[in-house]
Amino acid sequence: MKIQTSRFGEIEGDEKAIFNLTMPILGYNDEKQFILIESKEASLFKWLQSTKTPDLAFLTTSPSFFGIEYVFELPDEAESALEVTSAEDLMVLNIAKVPNNKPRETTVNLLAPLVFNINNNKAGQVILSGSGFDVTYPLFQNQTSTTDDEAKEGETL
Repeated sequence: MKIQTSRFGEIEGDEKAIFNLTMPILGYNDEKQFILIESKEASLFKWLQSTKTPDLAFLTTSPSFFGIEYVFELPDEAESALEVTSAEDLMVLNIAKVPNNKPRETTVNLLAPLVFNINNNKAGQVILSGSGFDVTYPLFQNQTSTTDDEAKEGETL
């Protein structure tokens, strides 16, 4: 499947790598299909690119890559919507926000993770109401050895 993107041009997307959002990203209810793209091999960041809208992509990462302890219980309605049969089938990523020219001030949204069922390619943004998680948690708060080049890796292309 050919997918037009504003960041990467036209890409060939494996249909098996496309996720159908059964729980849409807040504010993007009409966007139902996304593909995960690695901009660099072995990157700590991935782009969640809309298959429909070339300009719509979210920078994502896993907080665990940065020493952030992040554990939560998936709400029952999310388990049902994603048709979860085993926790091993799940992958969790969080949307990151990189301020212009300030990659060390990158934050991640811990309150509303993106949960992917890698067995059936269903995904969704889960709101962890009452969890106490932050929408703008500093990504590099626990990092002392991250270089500026590693921080810049997440900058918008």
